[in-house]
Amino acid sequence: MPALPIFIKEFSSKKEYQNDQPYDRFAKGICQLKRYILTRLLSLIPVLLIVAIVVFFLIHLTPGDPASVILGPQASPAEVEQLRDKLGLNLPLYQQFFDWFIGLFRGDLGWSISQNKSVLDAFLEHLGPTLSLSILAQTISIILAIPIGIIAARKRGSKTDQFFMVLVMLGMAVPSFLLGLLLMQLFGVKLKWFPVAGYEPLSAGVWNHLRYMIMPALALGIIQTAVIARMTRSSMLDVLSANYIKTAKAKGLKQRIVIYKHALRNASIAIITVVGESFGSLIAGAVVTETVFNLPGIGQLIMNSILRRDYAVIQGVILLASVSYLLVNLIVDLLYGVIDPRVRLNRKA
Repeated sequence: MPALPIFIKEFSSKKEYQNDQPYDRFAKGICQLKRYILTRLLSLIPVLLIVAIVVFFLIHLTPGDPASVILGPQASPAEVEQLRDKLGLNLPLYQQFFDWFIGLFRGDLGWSISQNKSVLDAFLEHLGPTLSLSILAQTISIILAIPIGIIAARKRGSKTDQFFMVLVMLGMAVPSFLLGLLLMQLFGVKLKWFPVAGYEPLSAGVWNHLRYMIMPALALGIIQTAVIARMTRSSMLDVLSANYIKTAKAKGLKQRIVIYKHALRNASIAIITVVGESFGSLIAGAVVTETVFNLPGIGQLIMNSILRRDYAVIQGVILLASVSYLLVNLIVDLLYGVIDPRVRLNRKA
């Protein structure tokens, strides 16, 4: 693939292909795509800089001495002072930030004292459960939300619509930790279908892995289901009232074709936007859900690091989570042009 832009440039420079308009449009499209991706990636730099500054100073200004927490209450003042000097906590705050920020450019997110490993290794070690939980929760929310939104839009004002909207409002109102506890009580304690808590990696078998992930994924995904279903209904109502939908119905097209081929595709821009934003917010929701179900993911890593005042882990994990969220938004923006040809990368907002 790296040779493709060079091939396009050399191929389009030949005289016999200069009048090949379809290929010329393809080459221009590739150039626009590269320029757009590069521009978006460069725009991430000031955002990440702001995130790094806010996270660093907010954490370091929080009450609590990491050296005292690590050594425990039995440590002498001399031992605490020695560890503070080793961790660089005695340096001025601006110098600590400068040293940490310079390390980021070298790919060094810092060293975790509590876990005795690099922050990147700790992040990758806990990434599997969180990624599996997020993907499964997002899959559940999409499978449930889009049909609910479509049916509610088609039956606007009916009892079916009102029933689904009550469920949506209820799903948005119930906290994920409370829903998780209810699921544990019903499916884990009474019915005993799934384990109450714990985790099995995917290497232990797909079914064993899913048995531990279904309940936390439901607790996390139902809230996202409510948000996506509400946006799907709203977008579908806007599209179904458009003139071209009325024309398609007047031509005698089947209801299924009108809904899924014409209406849903044009309404999917807003739906994909919400899906992308909800996927990024799953990381924040995973902090509570992983704690309730005792999953060794990123959420539990952040919670333990906060309790231990492990500054390096907190800073590194939040920064990596911010990068993931921004990359998800970039992918969503690129999908706009795939779904709706009217969206052009070179068109100004």
